[in-house]
Parts: sequence; C-alpha cells; structure tokens
Amino acid sequence: MSQTQVLARKWRPRNFTELTGQEHVVRALTNALEQNRLHHAYLLTGTRGVGKTTIARILAKSLNCEAGVSATPCGTCPTCLQIDSGSFIDLIELDAASNTQVDNMRELLENALYAPTSGRYKIYIIDEVHMLSKSAFNAMLKTLEEPPTHVKFVLATTDQQKIPITVLSRCLQFNLKQIPQTQITDHLRSILAQERIPYDIVSLQLIARAAQGSMRDALSLLDQAIAFGAGKIEETNVRDMLGIIDQGYLYDLLDALVQKNGLKLLSLADEMEMQCFSFDTALQDLAVILHRIALAQAVPRAIGEDTPEYTRIFALAKILAPEDIQLFYQIVLHGRGDLSLAPDEYAGFTMTLLRMLTFMPEDLAVNQQPPQIPSRDTQQSAKAEQKPQSVSGDTIQQVIADGSDLTWSQLTQQLKLTGMAKMLAQHSEAKSLSADKIELCVPEVHKHLLEKKYQDKIQSALNNFFNKPVVLNFFVGSITGLTPAAIQQIAEEEKQAQAIAAIEKDPIVQELIEQFDAKLIVSSIKPNQDKGDKQ
Repeated sequence: MSQTQVLARKWRPRNFTELTGQEHVVRALTNALEQNRLHHAYLLTGTRGVGKTTIARILAKSLNCEAGVSATPCGTCPTCLQIDSGSFIDLIELDAASNTQVDNMRELLENALYAPTSGRYKIYIIDEVHMLSKSAFNAMLKTLEEPPTHVKFVLATTDQQKIPITVLSRCLQFNLKQIPQTQITDHLRSILAQERIPYDIVSLQLIARAAQGSMRDALSLLDQAIAFGAGKIEETNVRDMLGIIDQGYLYDLLDALVQKNGLKLLSLADEMEMQCFSFDTALQDLAVILHRIALAQAVPRAIGEDTPEYTRIFALAKILAPEDIQLFYQIVLHGRGDLSLAPDEYAGFTMTLLRMLTFMPEDLAVNQQPPQIPSRDTQQSAKAEQKPQSVSGDTIQQVIADGSDLTWSQLTQQLKLTGMAKMLAQHSEAKSLSADKIELCVPEVHKHLLEKKYQDKIQSALNNFFNKPVVLNFFVGSITGLTPAAIQQIAEEEKQAQAIAAIEKDPIVQELIEQFDAKLIVSSIKPNQDKGDKQ
C-alpha cells in the first residue's frame, strides 16, 4: 500500500503560476528571466512557510530547464523532474542552521569553482543563512564579489537583520509577504475540491487565521483537520483541534455589555472557564470582533457577507458608538497584555470585562437587577454611600456658593460623559473646584488620557451643565487617591466585603459548612443593589 503524501509536499507549487500570495516577487523574477537579466545572488526574506525555498527551487528549474532559460520551465524534462524530487546533482541545498562553521562554507565554495556536472548552472540554496558564523560569512563574501559565471546563489532567511551589510549589498533582495487569509482560504478550497474532501467555509477561515500568513502551516493544519475529522472538515472539529473559542460566547458577552448586564457577563465567563477555554485566546478573538465592528461602521463593504456572524456584527455596529468601540478595543488589548500579571487568567479576563462595563455609555444601559443575595444585613457602609446623589446644576452652584463640600465625583456623575473622556474624568482629582474654575490633576500613569479632544469634551459638558463658560485646567502630578474611579472602587469593595461577611454569618451557610464540609465560593457572591444602581 502506497504511503499518503502530506498536502504541503503534494501541493507544493511547481512553477510560478501556481505560487500564491507573492505576485510582486514572481513579476520581478519573471521579467528578469525573460529579459535574460540574471543576478548571481538572490536573497529571499520572510517568515516561515511563505514560499522562500519553493521560489528558490522554481528559479533553479527556470535556469536549468532543458528547454532553455525561461520563467516557464517545462516541468517534464529530466532536469525539472530531478529538481522536483531533490535529486538534481547541480542543485546544492544547505541548511545554515546545521552548517554554521567556516570549514563547511569553504568546502562548499571550493566545489563552486568546478563547472556544473549536467546543468546549465550550479545552484546553491542556503536556508536560514543568518545562522552562519562571522567567519563563514567572510569566506562567502569573496565568492559573492567575484562569482564564477556558472554559479547562482539563492539565500533564504527569516531574520534579515543578522546578515552582514557587506553580504546584503551583493544580493538582489526580495521580501516575501505573509499570505493574506483570504488567499489561503481560497487555496485550501481549491485543494479540497481536487482531493474531493467535504468542508465548510468557516472551518477553512479558522485554519487560515491560525496559520498566521504561512501557507505551509495552513496545509499542515489542513492535514491535521482531515485526520481529526475522519476524512471531512467540520467547524466543530476544527475548533476543538485548534482550541478555538466558540465565537457565540464572545458576541453574547458584547450583547450583555450593551445591556449593562454584569451578572450575564460573569455567567458567560464562568461557562467559558468550565469549557477550559483560553482567556488569552478569548481576548485576542474579542479584539478581532471589535475590529470588525469598527470596519462595519467605517467601511461596511470591508465586511463580506460570508464573514462569520455577519448579522451580529452589523447589529452591534448600529448600537455602539465608534469612540466606544475604540475604547473597548484598547481595554481588551491592555487586558490581554496584563493577563500574565493577574492573580489568574479568570480574574484578568473578568476584570477586563468589568472595565468595559464601567465605561459603557449610560444611554445604552438596560436596568437589569440581578437576583438578590439572601442577607439579613442590607445596610450600606459609609464608604459605599459616598456614591453621588442626583443633583441639578443649580443645586451644585448653590452648594458651591454656600461653601459646602462638593466632590468632583459628584459632578462627573452629572456630566454624562462617555468613552475616553469619561475615563479621563474618572481618573482625575480636583485640586480646585468652583462654579467658575476647575483644576484637575492627572497622575503620571494616566497622562496618556490627556488628549485635547477628551479635554474638550469635558470642557463642553461643564459649560453645558453650568450654562456658562467654565475655566478648566489639567496638569500632571501626584494625587491623594480620591479620584471618582478610586471612590467607586472603594465603595464596590466595601459592598463586596459586606456581602461576603453576611453570607458567612448566615446560620444556614454555617450549618452547611460544619455538617457537610461545604466550601463557600467567594467569587460567586454579589452584593445587594440599591434601587438606583445599574448592574
């Protein structure tokens, strides 16, 4: 029984017309071959699996095909067939990662002086050339300066920066691009059609994205998917194989965010944890979705109708403001970056969700109250009662005129700010507060929020609220910590602590712990909500 050949080898391009995603390189090499303007050394750079070695072998066929030098080697002559099979004696392939020493390079260069055995040119393909030692590069340099007419070098590397400039300057360089996902998907469709293997388009899109621009990786993953699915490609199996999160969870998270439903957010996070999903991958995919929503708002035609969850993307694009999408995108990126610093991935993931919830615009809020925790102690702490009461502009002006205490936290609640402007206001501390002039201090860690457009939004909100121009100044400096964000966090922590204490003191809970060795899951406890609170 013959052994099945892996797809990456079976479907390796045999000529330039079969190559996918490197049209700029193909065009340049085709013109050079057709006009007989040949260089003695070529350098192909790019990430893994984008076609560097494949192009080198096609170029070797183009130069040595028995039909003559051209951009379209016949592919059927003994020379072409031998190059395809890796048995052509005048094609020498060297892996620089395994042959870094100068002695290996000197031996190779000495052999280069001899005429080809059967071909028109002796071709040297040196892969991962950046791995050569300094002395090996120096040995190569003399041959590159005065190469024999029958020798062609094709150097390939994934790290161009490590190649000496003296070598770079003597090579004709081509930078191979990562292959776009759409082109990878189309190529996989073509292969599966010829292999007569059933598939669905979403599965191929998932594989193409996981390949990260590498066609070789995509074909390797496709091989795995065929084996994993017992001869067919199905989305469920591909997601399981790649460890990819069901996107439905992420869209549900965004729906819960729109509804201001914190309980639903945490419930979905708990379900994802039970499914053993990677929260790092979840945040990465969430950023992708937010990017698609932003595209749907700015350039609707950029989102094809075959895009997964097409309808939900445009539904969210109509509800969420563009500036809020930008804010959430930044929160998700920062949350992913901070994931390794969190107590655990679950905490880091849910904190990112709560941060997005905090800055959700008020006018989108749907007041959904979570089930009340059975507690006999429903009194709020003094710190929790620092939450600002609803007051009018006239009342605030009167309070200021009377010399009574007024906090910046109270005032920010009335301004109805959204997005980054709201974040700037909540992380600022008032050093001077009056009906005519407000001076706000921003800590060093949040100075990136001090963009003029966010300051202008706060300025405009203050002017509208007081019905007159208000002098507003910002400066960076140290704060006491009593920003609106800090006050809110203190209040929430106090509420949480009281809720936990109330549950721990509950006689029924104590009895369960004592008699059945039950354990209290602290993360599942949520405090009571005031009637005016929104979850």
